Amino acid sequence: MTDHHDPSPINPLPPAVWLLFVAMALPELAFSLGEAGMVGGPGAVGWRLNALNTYAFSGEAFDFMAGNGRLLPEHLARFVTYPFVHGSVTSTVFACVILLAMGKMVGEIMGGWAVILMFVLSGIFGALVFALLTDQPWLVGAYPCVYGLIGTYTFLYWQRQVASGGPQGQAFVLIGVLMGLQLIFGALFQVGWAWIGELAGFVAGFALTAFVMPGGMGRALASLRRR
Repeated sequence: MTDHHDPSPINPLPPAVWLLFVAMALPELAFSLGEAGMVGGPGAVGWRLNALNTYAFSGEAFDFMAGNGRLLPEHLARFVTYPFVHGSVTSTVFACVILLAMGKMVGEIMGGWAVILMFVLSGIFGALVFALLTDQPWLVGAYPCVYGLIGTYTFLYWQRQVASGGPQGQAFVLIGVLMGLQLIFGALFQVGWAWIGELAGFVAGFALTAFVMPGGMGRALASLRRR
């Protein structure tokens, strides 16, 4: 008798990715059930709005701190809490899909700790650039963070293309398509300036990978010298 092992058709995700996914999905589940009247009573309809007021990144609060030279912990915390509250279930779903796809690829190569590090630091940098370059009052959702993971994936793919002699431009197709769609939607539907934070998150993820990945900076400089 021989043992027959059937491999799972779905490759397991790193635990760090599941942790971030749950942190994004559970609040949305509560908001959606509350808005549907299934939990929480009449007051549950306002859960999302209350969470946005409490945890979303506030450009106005940032301007106040910068203008008065004061660092208020409750507003500094928004740099790391805003990715976990979204304006709608659709926004949450798309952010979760990108997280699962990019987080899996990054986690398999660099480890789960890198996924969390890139997610958090890209979100902080995205919010900072958003606050400095716009006068918009709010930034919500995990898109600057997951775009940071796209930046990390882009760096890894770029380095693989360099090593194999393949066309390096292919590594930047994904972010090019996403930014192109952002411009189209912005022109048609006036979606706002959140794309600034998202693009900044991508840049942060790409750049930070060179420092976090062993030998990443050296390989990046060598690649640029050969161009």
